[in-house]
Amino acid sequence: MNLSGYRWMWVIALFDLPVDSKEARRDYARFRKALIQDGFMQMQYSVYLRHASSRENAEVHMQRVARAVPPEGEVRVLAITDKQYERMRVFWGRY
Repeated sequence: MNLSGYRWMWVIALFDLPVDSKEARRDYARFRKALIQDGFMQMQYSVYLRHASSRENAEVHMQRVARAVPPEGEVRVLAITDKQYERMRVFWGRY
């Protein structure tokens, strides 16, 4: 992904991890804790994000996520520009 020329970035981690055993729940908790310790905040149940000051900084955080991935499950990491993040549309259901 070529993100050169963009200064402010958002790093988004999306994941689907098993929690069907004690070990899997422990791996999930470790992964989530690693995200939080790296400055990610919860956006939705399995979606965490953090702001990055540059493309290079975004890459550092993406590599940290990669190192924390548990042995099972799926993790995706996406870096988008501030401008792209601003275009996000949020819809709320009726209560």
